[in-house]
Amino acid sequence: MNYEKLMKRAIALADQYKYTAKPNPVVGCIILKDEKIVSEGAHEEYGSNHAEINAIEKAKKLQGKLFQSFQELTMVCTLEPCNHFGKTGPCSEAIISSGIKKIIIGAKDPNPMVSGKGIDNLIKNGVNVRYGICQELVKKQNRTFFFKNINKRPFITVKIASSIDGKSHLLDGLRTYITCEESRADVQNIRALNDAILTGGNTLINDNPKMNARVSFPVNQPKKYLLSSKTNFDFTSEFFKNSDYEIITETNIKKIIDSFKNTEINGILVEAGPKLVNAFLLANLVDEVIIYQSPNTLGKNGVDWFKEDNAIEKFGFKLESSYKIKSDTKNIYSKC
Repeated sequence: MNYEKLMKRAIALADQYKYTAKPNPVVGCIILKDEKIVSEGAHEEYGSNHAEINAIEKAKKLQGKLFQSFQELTMVCTLEPCNHFGKTGPCSEAIISSGIKKIIIGAKDPNPMVSGKGIDNLIKNGVNVRYGICQELVKKQNRTFFFKNINKRPFITVKIASSIDGKSHLLDGLRTYITCEESRADVQNIRALNDAILTGGNTLINDNPKMNARVSFPVNQPKKYLLSSKTNFDFTSEFFKNSDYEIITETNIKKIIDSFKNTEINGILVEAGPKLVNAFLLANLVDEVIIYQSPNTLGKNGVDWFKEDNAIEKFGFKLESSYKIKSDTKNIYSKC
C-alpha cells in the first residue's frame, strides 16, 4: 500500500479549506478497503465536524455496498485525531466506536491537549497506529499552528510596500499607493491566510485602511488589532466597519505578543508604518518579512523604511523567494 501517495492526497484535500478552517489546522482524511478509497473527509469549517468524522459518516452510507464491517477498513489522516472535547467531540473515540482497526497518521498534533494522547487512546483500544508519514508536509501546511504550539506565541509576518529607493510614504502624510494593483490584490490572499491583522494608529489615521481580506472565496476574516494609546478615533472609518477589532493600549510589544499565548490566534500579519515595523524587528518577534517593491521612487520627500541598507539581512533574515508581480517584485524573507 502506497501510504505516502495517499497521505499527499489527504493533504491536498485538506488544503481546499485553509481559509475556512482557520484558526484550526486543516486536516484531510481518507478511508480505504484494501487499496480502494471508500470515503474522504476534511475539516471544512471552523467549529464544524473534523475530517475523521466527515469521512466516517460518508463511509457509513456505503456499508453493505463497498464493505461489510468497519474492521475491514484503514484510515489515513494528516493529523493526529483529537482526544478532548472542544467545539466537537473527541475524534479518537469516534474512530474506536466505528470499529476501524488501522490508522495511518501524518503528524502528531503539537497541541498539548492532544499531542500523543489521541494515539495512545487508539492503541489502548486495539487500533493499529502508524504515524510520521509525510509529517514535514503536514507541518508545513499547518505552519502557524505548529509554530504557535511549539513556541507559545503566534507566527508573525511583516508585510511592507516599498519604493525602489526604500521609502514607505511621503512626508506630507497623504496616502501613497506605491505598488501596482496586482500586488495589492496579492496582499488580500496573505490577509486571508492569517488569523489576525495588527496595525498602528498612524496608519489608521493616514490611510483609512479597511484591513480586511477582500477575496472572491469564503474566508474567516482575520481579527483586527489596533496598537495605539489614542482613543479618539473616528469609529465610522473603514477599519471599524462590520469588523471584529480590538484596541490595545499596552506599549510593550513583547507583552502584547505574550498576551496571545492562550488565544486561538496562530498567525498575525503586521501591516504598519516604519516605526511599528522596526519596533517588532528590534524586539526579535518577526518570523517572516514580505516586501512588495515598486520600480518607482519617492525621493527626498519619502520616509525611509529602515535607517541602513540591507536592514532585513542585518536583522537575521534570508531571502527565500523573489518573483515579479507585473511591474513590482515580491520578496519573501524568513528568519535564519
